[in-house]
Order: sequence, then C-alpha cells, then structure tokens
Amino acid sequence: MAGVGQRLEMRQGQSLVMTPQLQQAIKLLQLSNVELAEYCEAELEKNPLLERDDAAAAIAGEGEAPPVDTIGERADEALAREDFSKASDMDEAAHDNMYDGEPRKVAEGPQSGSLTDWTTVKSGNAFEGEDGLESSVAADASLKDHLESQLSIAALLPEDRMILLALIDAVDEAGYLRADLMETATRLGCEIEDVQAVLGVLQGFDPVGVGARDLSECLGLQLKAKDRLDPAMEALLTRLDLVARRDMGQLTALCGVDAEDIADMISEIRQLNPKPGLAFGAEPVTPVVPDVFVRVGPDGGWLIELNSDTLPRLLVNNQYYGTVSKGARDKDSKNYLADCLNNANWLVKSLDQRARTILKVASEIVRHQDAFLTHGVRHLRPLNLRIIADAISMHESTVSRVTSNKYIATPRGLFELKYFFTASIQSMNGAEAHSAEAVRDRIREMIENEEPREILSDDRIVSLLTADGVNIARRTVAKYREALRIPSSVERRRLKAGESPQAAYR
Repeated sequence: MAGVGQRLEMRQGQSLVMTPQLQQAIKLLQLSNVELAEYCEAELEKNPLLERDDAAAAIAGEGEAPPVDTIGERADEALAREDFSKASDMDEAAHDNMYDGEPRKVAEGPQSGSLTDWTTVKSGNAFEGEDGLESSVAADASLKDHLESQLSIAALLPEDRMILLALIDAVDEAGYLRADLMETATRLGCEIEDVQAVLGVLQGFDPVGVGARDLSECLGLQLKAKDRLDPAMEALLTRLDLVARRDMGQLTALCGVDAEDIADMISEIRQLNPKPGLAFGAEPVTPVVPDVFVRVGPDGGWLIELNSDTLPRLLVNNQYYGTVSKGARDKDSKNYLADCLNNANWLVKSLDQRARTILKVASEIVRHQDAFLTHGVRHLRPLNLRIIADAISMHESTVSRVTSNKYIATPRGLFELKYFFTASIQSMNGAEAHSAEAVRDRIREMIENEEPREILSDDRIVSLLTADGVNIARRTVAKYREALRIPSSVERRRLKAGESPQAAYR
C-alpha cells in the first residue's frame, strides 16, 4: 500500500485579476451619459483631488493629470480582449437576439460579488449598496416598460420592431398615441401601410385600449376585446358629443335602436377605462439624450461625433495634492491621499477610454448601416456583435456593453445603438447572406402576385426561395408570413371570388 505524503509544487498560469479599477472602467462602458453624470457627481463628492474642467481652455499645464501608471495600459488591453466577460452572463441574456451564428455559451461557476454588484445597476445612485435594488423592485413599472416587455416576446421582424419602438415612444402616460403615422413613415423611410400594420400590433398589447389615437378608438378597442363592438355601438362611438349631451333622440336615429338600448350602451361605455395607461406607474422623468450625433458631411458622407455637452469633464488637481501631501504625517493619511490620486487618475483615463470606444463602435455601425440612413428602414443590413467586434479589434462583450443604453441621433430619428443589429439569412453555395428584411419583402411580393388558381403554400415559397439561393426553413417562412399578418394558403383559398389576396392582411 502506497504511503500518503505531502509535497510542495509550483505551477505557472495566466489569469486576469478583476481589480476595482478595472471593474470601474468596464462599468463606465455600460452607463448612459445621464447615468455617467450622476456617477461622476458622486465621485466628485468623495474624492477631493477631482475637479470639474469648467474652463475648457485651461492654462496649459495647470490641473493636468500626471501620467497614469502601467495599470492603465493593462486596462486598455483588457478592454480590447475582455477575458473577464466570462464572469458575468448579463450580456448573454440581454443580447441573445443580436446573434445569428453559433449559440452563446453561458459561463459556469461562481461570480465575484463585486462584479455582480455593478453589472446589475440601472442608475448611478445604486452603486452604494442594496437600497437601490430594493427601491427599484418596489417601484411601479411604467407603461413604456410594460409595452417594451411585450415587444420583447412579439414575433416581429427587425424593421417592424423599430417601427413599434418608435410608436411606443410616442404613447403618452394615458396610453394614447401622440404621433402622426404619415410623419413616422416618412422619418423611418417605410410605407404608411407598414406603420398602420404595426400600430395594429401595438393596439393588441395590454392594457386594452393602448395605442388609440382618440377616445372613440380607445373605447372601441376595449369593446372589441369584449366582443361588444356591434354596428350600433360603432355608430354611437362616432358621436360621443351626443352621448355627453344625452341627446337620446339623435342617438336613437343614428344607431337605429330604441332609447332603452341606447341607455344600456351608454351604461356599458361608462364601465370602460378612458385612460388605460394611468394604471401603471409614472415614467421617471429621465430624458433620452443622444450619446452620438450623425449628420451628412459636405462631401456627402456621414460625420460622426460624440455629444460633448453631456460628457463629464474632470481633471486631477495635482497642485492641491502636492500641498496636502506635504502636511500628511501619519501612514493612514498618506495612504488615503495615494488612493485618491490613483482613483482620480484612473477615472480620467477611463472616461477617455469610454469616449473613444463609443465613437469607434458607433462609426463602424454607421459604416455598415449606411443604406438605412440613406434609404430607410427597409435597407437595414444583417449585423451582429461579432462583425463589429472583429472590425474594431475588440471583444463582443465590450461592443455589447457599449451599445446598451447608448443612443444615436440620425437624420432618421433617435435610436438605441443595439437596434441596428439585425438577423441574417444564409445563402446557398456560400454566397453573401440575405437580410431578413429583404427576404420578408420577397415573401410578401410572391403572395401579392400569386394567381387565384395557384395559391402558394409555405413549402412552395421555400422551394422558390431556395431556387434563388436563399437557405430558409419552412418555419421561418411561416413566422415571416404571420408577422406580415398574411393568412395561410388554406385561408387564402377560401377568399371570396373577386377579393384580392391583399385584403386578407391589410
């Protein structure tokens, strides 16, 4: 029997230590400009060596930060490589819909407490402890959050998702749509019929009646959900002014029913909710401020610039450090000043790194989505995080963090950076991939042009697309057809003679 003993053994390996400073640099990438300003305000209160750069044209050399030590260089390398991303699965859950390639692997193993603390924050005020989390859970969900949560599980194509997001942004706190559909279609570069179809999707969301453009439509949506929207009730909703005056004579003539029925109809209307959105918590007054501006340049190209008005400008006051350090006698005072100086230097370095990274990612997105900016939502190109990450030599999780809670102001409107990531459909024989939008349009065109005697089934559409080099599955065709609100081939065959196929999904 072999004896049991002890021995000393040395092993060499490489690992990235998640220092508090490195965690801070990564955390800053996720924050929006508004949240970043709140965070910097907190740092200004805590660190006496930090000060605002109120005078943009400061005297050369005054208040200038000293060179950052080698830990800053290691941070640049880490931000580009992002081996530490395995410590958190936040990006995997939040951005699965941006990938159309291989499945993302969720990291296994325990997470560090410090990393979890900052990856779950939503506001710059929540970094201190658990109070922020408790207040966040206790707060009522806003109407916009409620609608966006339903959008996340809706079977919509990328361009329809973008249209729906624009409509949700235009819904007021009472639940009414305050946007002109034609103006929205023009701004997004799509057809008015597409906006109207997507509005129908929004009006199917909870609460019932949301997305209505006036009181009559809001009440009508609620009555329709109860299967109580008959012709008499529809006529009644067109003249709510008569209902307000209780003009029973005109109402009976208008609806073609007697006064008793009119009284019952009015009683039923009074049980409806004229402002369905008020059932939800008020939207926090947090303006959406663009982080990046895109405009047409003199040469016809695109000029991309950061919104410098909202970027915090901080300096390290070395003069003050030199003064107070001379008076520091005990070890604790010297360590405190050294920590303040190191943290101040790191924050200034991290802010600069964040700005350069956002600009680099935004510029690459604009380069890939040039056709959208020029022609509209129909020309969104297939794009995922890996394409951008490879182009700028950064890790995908860095791009994921940069595109969250960051907004870009374009001639087409204000969009979150992550909305420019759309799925692709592979081609046959290794040819260039097709965008989901282009394939969707081809499916719609096929069905619009089909002969009454030759209705195209989903399998037949797959065969036609495959012959054109599009590698697509039958279930994908069915999903796109349903998103277009087009009935199945069996239902289309049942259309009455003379009725156009388009009428089934308009």
